[in-house]
Amino acid sequence: MAFPNRRSLDHIPVELQDQRLPGAISGQSPDYEETLEASQSPSVTQNERRAILIVVASFALTFTGCGLNFAFGVYQELYESMGGPFENVSPAAIDLIGTLAVSIMTIGAPVASSWTKAYSPRSVVLIGGLLLGLGNILASFGNQLWHFILTQGLLVGMGTSLSYIPAVTVSPGWFDKRRGLAMGVVSSGTGVGGVCWAPALRALNAKIGFRNTLRLTGVVGFVMIGVAGLVLKWDPDSERRNEIEYPRNSGGFRKVRIPLVDWRIARSRTFVAQAVGATLQSAAYYTPVYFFSAYSRTLGYTAAAGANFIAASNASSAGGKVALGWFADRFGRLNTLLACTLISAAITLGLWLPSTLTGVTESHGKGLFVAFAITYGIFAGSYISLFPTALVEIFGVQNFASVNGFLYMVRGFGTLAGTPAAGALIKSRSHMSISTLQAASAYERTAILIGALLAAATLAVLWVRMEAAGTKLKA
Repeated sequence: MAFPNRRSLDHIPVELQDQRLPGAISGQSPDYEETLEASQSPSVTQNERRAILIVVASFALTFTGCGLNFAFGVYQELYESMGGPFENVSPAAIDLIGTLAVSIMTIGAPVASSWTKAYSPRSVVLIGGLLLGLGNILASFGNQLWHFILTQGLLVGMGTSLSYIPAVTVSPGWFDKRRGLAMGVVSSGTGVGGVCWAPALRALNAKIGFRNTLRLTGVVGFVMIGVAGLVLKWDPDSERRNEIEYPRNSGGFRKVRIPLVDWRIARSRTFVAQAVGATLQSAAYYTPVYFFSAYSRTLGYTAAAGANFIAASNASSAGGKVALGWFADRFGRLNTLLACTLISAAITLGLWLPSTLTGVTESHGKGLFVAFAITYGIFAGSYISLFPTALVEIFGVQNFASVNGFLYMVRGFGTLAGTPAAGALIKSRSHMSISTLQAASAYERTAILIGALLAAATLAVLWVRMEAAGTKLKA
């Protein structure tokens, strides 16, 4: 089932055209797992048990940190409809809170990855839990928008980064053949978390107020992340590499440095294509998730129904990540990644955009939006779980941590640029006080932008697929 990877780390080729990097999945002997099982049967069971525990713990970490971020749409809708700190504040400005959190979550990936390698994943995750809890609690005392941006945005984002990045960096090393399925399970925590957190937060906001809800969330989040972090541990091969890469000095401490991508990898067209695709997809991905609840209100749905849309999309995302992870292990991770990106663009332009047009009837618009919320969760969400498995397949396990950290940082900058831009387009349209059809049309330009970004991301992933297959493309 799950075994530590024991691949050669001796060299990295300059080009990635006719073959994958050494250590990539396809380079391993087909009899590798059977030979290892026969020669090391006493340790196999222990490795399998540890791998299962790692997946469960990583699932819990994404469930808590990422799940809360993906449920921010509940706060987006609430903050838009209330006065106080958000009086006369635009949707785009409020959206900056959630956008900053989810951006920092990935922008901080190189630092979080480096700390996770230099120190134990447990200590890094514990710090992340403390920051996430502190961010939510401090936000409960906020009286101005910038208070929430710094606490519920910046601090929560830092805390999420230090819990999420260790989860997705440590887990792949424990798997080989079932890596796609394993990462699907880990990433599904984001969707399952959104399913649970969105209705829970809406109910708590209505019952005890959003300030007490933030305080309760901070305490619960810290406890859940802290307990899950105790389980995380590097696989033996990765542990040995970390000891070499981060040697201890005479005082017993390790000098921390940010892992840089090998220049021979960074200048390859495959890497450039992967970076472009990651940036474009992240620029588009989070906008619909954050505005599900607010947009549903323009179609005539209640606040409770809006929270349920967030939950439904996250539920479909969780199921899709597991199912498509299993599918990717059998039919190719890059192939599945390409299909998911293409379908995400198609349903955005074919379902969400038509629901915003003024000529569509209210019932038709609702039907289109329901279909979009579910299918977008399945296919756009699956990109997140397939992305790291594709990196391992292309660049090899030995290069995964540095490549993954850099590309996640790139994704964070894409989110930080794309999501506020899409939110600003909503502000330029009409307001909630007018008729339903006119209010829904406020999102027309946003839907066009998101669809265009996903279509461009599809072309970039196609470029990756062709380069990885050895197809000669013009520079």
